[in-house]
Amino acid sequence: MNHWVIYLDNNSNKKGFLKNFQKGKMPINFLEFENKTGKLFSPFTLEKLIDEEDKHDKKIISTAHQSLESMSSGEQKRALLHHLLSKNPDYIILDNPFDNLDITFQAQLKDILKSHSSYISFILLASRKADTLSFINNYGKLDKDEFSVIKNIEFNENSSIEAFSQVSIPNAITTYSGFQNPLINFKNVNVAYGEIRILNNINWTINKGDFWQLSGTNGSGKSTILSMIFGDNPKAFGQDIYLFGNKKGSGESVWDIKNKIGYYAPAMTNKFNGRHSIENMLISGLTDSVGLYTIPTELQKRIVKQWLTLLDLHALKNAYFNTLSTGKQRLVMTARAMVKRPPILILDEPTAGMDDDSAALLVALVNKFSEETDTAIIFVSHRKEKGLKPKRILNLIPSENGSLGKII
Repeated sequence: MNHWVIYLDNNSNKKGFLKNFQKGKMPINFLEFENKTGKLFSPFTLEKLIDEEDKHDKKIISTAHQSLESMSSGEQKRALLHHLLSKNPDYIILDNPFDNLDITFQAQLKDILKSHSSYISFILLASRKADTLSFINNYGKLDKDEFSVIKNIEFNENSSIEAFSQVSIPNAITTYSGFQNPLINFKNVNVAYGEIRILNNINWTINKGDFWQLSGTNGSGKSTILSMIFGDNPKAFGQDIYLFGNKKGSGESVWDIKNKIGYYAPAMTNKFNGRHSIENMLISGLTDSVGLYTIPTELQKRIVKQWLTLLDLHALKNAYFNTLSTGKQRLVMTARAMVKRPPILILDEPTAGMDDDSAALLVALVNKFSEETDTAIIFVSHRKEKGLKPKRILNLIPSENGSLGKII
């Protein structure tokens, strides 16, 4: 069987490629798949299936006990893969299948794909070279809209960890005072939903200047912990959780808490689908708004100019955010979360879907935040990002009574 990997960067027109391929408008190298039955393993497929389940209140690929929407990323991908394999297609296009998956399930998924590779062709779209499947025998790349065949050896590991070294992190213009250590303190925190136990006696202390990586398998409770810090999870109330010296639920609103935290997750990018300039995107981080609705002050403009210089984007300050590559958008959004120099910065899977070079740039930027500021950082990731320099790791380890927290 012929199996392909098509390497993507953050300028690749993946959506256009997939749309054309499904219509039969495929590169000449793939003509063997013309008039054959193919399936798409992709977040796009999951979005459509979730929408269908919501509209018709009918389980399509999920179990009778759990909707597709309520599953973790790993559970969704597992259900989708089994559904597609049951259709006995001639080929399956795999769209960055390992994004948002823990290391254990990545290995399981690779084994499943390999076991079917003798009678199903796989076309892997991969942003990370490390995701290349062992049985791949054809290599290509997508440069914007242009597909070309390559030799695998053309892809050498590049590192951008020395980036940003010439410019310092700009000063804060927002004053946060009166905070004593610890900024966050979890004392024997337990979470359960009915008989399903999520967290088991989690103890976690975060001080100024800490750099934590939060890791764990899919469904281990990482999102639950974040929602008790940054969100309005009712499970946080009545527990011994202290944020900025105040017990959670003692009167401080969720908005008071969010004002002191910089937060970024890739899904937030979709909120900024308007025609916002890069400069205005960063200024809106100072005002905690989606878009800019007031005239910025000269001080705000001066600070944002320094950030644009740091990101090497000053020449593009008037360019629209939605015209940037995925990599540049992620850099802007990460800087936007940090631009007011908050006491705490939470980055939730910020490198998911990024190519190797862009991820290395973002990692270099986060390391710089840690080295030059006293902002406490929580970096959530399934991947072990090359070059990332957390000082401590909280690893959530599932058990029958809920995940235990192991500090490394």
